[in-house]
Amino acid sequence: MYYQAAAAAEAWGYVAGMGPTTTMDALERVERMAAESAVVIFSVSTCCMCHALKRLFCGMGVSPSVVELDEDPRGREMERALARLLGGGAAGGPAVPVVFIGGKLVGAMDRVMAAHISGALVPLLKQAGALWL
Repeated sequence: MYYQAAAAAEAWGYVAGMGPTTTMDALERVERMAAESAVVIFSVSTCCMCHALKRLFCGMGVSPSVVELDEDPRGREMERALARLLGGGAAGGPAVPVVFIGGKLVGAMDRVMAAHISGALVPLLKQAGALWL
């Protein structure tokens, strides 16, 4: 299942502790970064689940673009925007890892693994141009 960042932006315009402009800036930045590569992983460098997801893609022969939110000065804002896109909030648990394929939000670790196990991940990667074989 895919989620469009723009549709989610219409559903919310304000995140607790941040004004609408800051929220939209973070969302726009996430959208822009997600569209720059065939596969984009929003990650935290110390997260074991993020590491496992990066290893999964690399093991498949995919070279994802990885955005380490803890190394970005505006990473906290982007993490909040990602949490909202995933349907959570500040108390919704960790917002990473989050994967975009072909500029579309696939989801967190659970959705990526479900797609991999069901055999739906490889066609998505091929369609996005991230995998050729």
